[in-house]
Parts: sequence; structure tokens; C-alpha cells
Amino acid sequence: MEPLRLQLSDITLLGPELTLVIATVVLALLDLALPKSSSRTLLGWLSLLSIVISAAFVVGSLNLTETHQLLNLSYRIDDFAGIFKLVLLTGTGFVILMSIGSVKEEEIPHIGEFYYMLLPATLGGMVMASSGDLVTLFVGLELLSITSYILVAQRKKNALSNEGAFKYIVLGGISSAIILYGMSFLYGLSGSTNIVQINSALGESLQSMSPIVYLSFFLLLAGFGFKIAAAPFHTWAPDVYQGAATPVTAFLAVVSKAASFAIVFRVMFGLYVSGANHPFYQDVMTSLMTVAAIAMIAGNFIALRQKNMKRLLAYSGVANTGYLLVPIAVQFSLTHYTNFSELVFYLIAYLFMNIGAFALLMIIERSTGEEEISGLAGLYFRAPWTAVAAVVIVLSLAGLPVTGGFFGKLYIMLGAAQTRHYWLSAVMIGTSVVSFYYYFGFIRQMFMRSDNESREIQTSGTLGVTLWICVAATLIMGFFPQGILAWIGKIFTLSHDLFMNM
Repeated sequence: MEPLRLQLSDITLLGPELTLVIATVVLALLDLALPKSSSRTLLGWLSLLSIVISAAFVVGSLNLTETHQLLNLSYRIDDFAGIFKLVLLTGTGFVILMSIGSVKEEEIPHIGEFYYMLLPATLGGMVMASSGDLVTLFVGLELLSITSYILVAQRKKNALSNEGAFKYIVLGGISSAIILYGMSFLYGLSGSTNIVQINSALGESLQSMSPIVYLSFFLLLAGFGFKIAAAPFHTWAPDVYQGAATPVTAFLAVVSKAASFAIVFRVMFGLYVSGANHPFYQDVMTSLMTVAAIAMIAGNFIALRQKNMKRLLAYSGVANTGYLLVPIAVQFSLTHYTNFSELVFYLIAYLFMNIGAFALLMIIERSTGEEEISGLAGLYFRAPWTAVAAVVIVLSLAGLPVTGGFFGKLYIMLGAAQTRHYWLSAVMIGTSVVSFYYYFGFIRQMFMRSDNESREIQTSGTLGVTLWICVAATLIMGFFPQGILAWIGKIFTLSHDLFMNM
């Protein structure tokens, strides 16, 4: 085996990751040195600056003429990873922005730790997006998971936080063990942890070792199902979302989920999807479509009974996991090859509408101290412009025109129909209609209910900026969807960024 060496040019390619590593160390030292009163805001702005610098490195490496494979082919610098890294960094940047000056000490006692723990968590997601090897994948996954456990448990004096963190650690550890167990079978079949080499070996092993190949797939599906909160592996999500501080919940709902989808897409298409006629490949697609349908149905129907906004958004996230799984479950074909564009478009729309929803929730929490939907009562009469922004976010979550959420769902649904999976399109339509009931419950509270206590709405500058940026981005995606799809299609190509050397 070749020794793992990095050249100076390779280190330049790792600029986004190294930026976050250096920033984490610097911020941790500053947190120790600076007085507590002055460090809260400064560390927030410095962590946001590091995110911007990292994103600038990613933008500079987009649309590469060739894919760079580092560390003995275990780490890939390609446009697939670059696009996902931009999504992760954007989501983290907004979580930091809406936290600056908005988080109370009782909600996150150690705000400095919160800021510099977000950076290694994001780094773990970026490593997952670039992984070309199962070992690298697992290292990134655990870096993201362990830092997420710590972030959820920061509210040490809150019983809900302690309960949610305990469930998250236990179930997260079990899911990681399941993933490792599935990987062990892949290593046993191929003698390698490299995704490209495993792909070649699986094709040769299907005839003689098909039960082991099936077992490895279902183990990885269950393990990754937990990470993306897909039903029936979603039971941790409502308690963790409710127990964690709201910015942490936003991070889990957007950034952690996006990172998990990056690796699910790469692993499923890198290992278990092929043009061969063996029944296994059709069974893989059927299994993924079944999980997607279960997630859409379970998430939307359970959300109907929720009164707590965090729990409602958790089940909404389960349903959206189902929608996001559809482009992965529908195989590439000559008539349909835009799976990646559909996934990323809806993921970007999901980012903005969920960050906007959590920014709205933070505004309500600051003003009323409530997480219940009833906290929105009379919002239009207390803060009309905030209510207007909330309506746009809700319409996008519901998938109504003219918003990014509408076109995201539409493209995914048309892609499923184009490949003749009409039943999956029907499930998408039916469950989206069901979601109208609980999403419009927000609007009903804002416009048709009154706040008996007439509590004033308090919006910090960073929260307001975050909310309105999300509204603007949602509308831009609704009015100019083709431009964004064209940008994704121009940067990403299947042969160059996903199937190269496979």
C-alpha cells in the first residue's frame, strides 16, 4: 500500500477543512482568555467569519477540470462534494448568525463552546461529503455525531435536554454500530474499504454471496435511516429537537441532515446501484422507495396532532426526509438523469424554509417564552411584517406556489413519474395535501386568533436579517427555479463527479 502523503498542492485543496480546524483551535483559546461578557458576541462573529472564508475556498474549487483524490483515494475533491459543502456551510452560517445576540444564557450557558463546537460538527459533514472510503466516511460521521451529542446536552439544567441528549447518544451509538457492522461485510467481500473497489467486488460477489450483499445493504440502510431521521428510524428526532436549544435544533434539522444525505447519495450510487440486470439492484430501489413512502406518510400524519412547534418541525423533517429520498430511490436512466439536481434544489429550499421557521420560533420564544403554536396567536396584529415573512416560509414548507418548496417537490414528483413510479408520485401528492392542515394552523393562529396578554414581539437584528434573507431566497427559488437547476447541472456531471473510476 502507498504511504499516505500530502503535497503542498493537496493542502491547498483542503483549504475549507483546514480553515475550520484552525478556527476551532483559535476560538477555543480565545474563549479561555477573554472575559465572559465580551466573548459571547466576538466569538460568534469570528466563527461566522471562518465559515465565510471556508465557503470562499469551496467556491474557488468548484467546476474543477479533474477530480482530485487524496490520501490513497480515500478523500475526493469533486463538484459533488463542493456543492454539498456549500450547503453545509451556508446552513451553519445562518445558525450562527441568528444566534448572535439572540441566545439567552439560560438557553445555552456556555455560548463560546456552542460557537466553536459548530465548526468541527460542520467539518465532520464536509468530510462525509468528500469521502471515497468507508473509514474516512465513518470518521466524518462520528465527528459530526459526537459534537452534535455535546451540543444537544449543553442545557444541563433542563430535564428535556438531558432526556433528549441521553436518547440521542444511546440510539446514535447503536446506529453507528449497525453501520460499522454493515461495513464489515463489505470489507469481508471485497478486502477493501475503498468505495470504488468495493463496487467492483460486489458485482462479482452477487451470484455466490448475494445473502451477504443484501445483509450489508439493509444494515447500512437502517444505520443511515437513523442519521437522516427517516421513518421508522425517526423516533429520536421529536425528543431531541424539543430538548435542544433552538439554534442546535436548527443545526440538526438542516446541516446534520444535509451531510447525511450527501453520504447516502454517494454510498447508495457508489455501491448498490448499477446498470446490471441482477434482481438485487431492483430490490435496492424498491427498499429505498418504501422507506421514502413510509417517511412521508408517518411524518405528515403524526404531525397533525402536534402542538409544540419543535416537535411539529421534527415530524415535518421526517416527511421531508421522505421527499429527499425519492431522487436517490429513483434510478438514473436515459430519460431521467437529473436526480442530483432535484435532490440539491429541494435541499437548498429545505435549508432556507427551515432556517426561516426556526428563526421565527426564536422570535416567538424571546417574546412569549413559549414553544407552543399558540405563541403565534395574533402575530399579524402585533408584528405584521414578521407575520408576512412567516406566511412565505409556511407556504414554502407546504409546497405551494410561488416558493422554492413548491418547485422542489414538483421536480422530484415529476422525476418519479418520468421513471413510471406513479405510486410514489401519488404518495407525494397525497401527503403534501395532508400537510396543509398543520402548516395552515400557523396561519390560523397568526391571523384568526388573538393574544390575550398582548405580548410585544421582540426581534433582534440578526434574527430579523436571518428571517428575511430566508424569505427572499425562498421567493427567488420560486420565481427563478430553472436558473438554479441550470447552475447545479453546469457544475455537476455524473461521469465526472460521481461515477469516475467506478
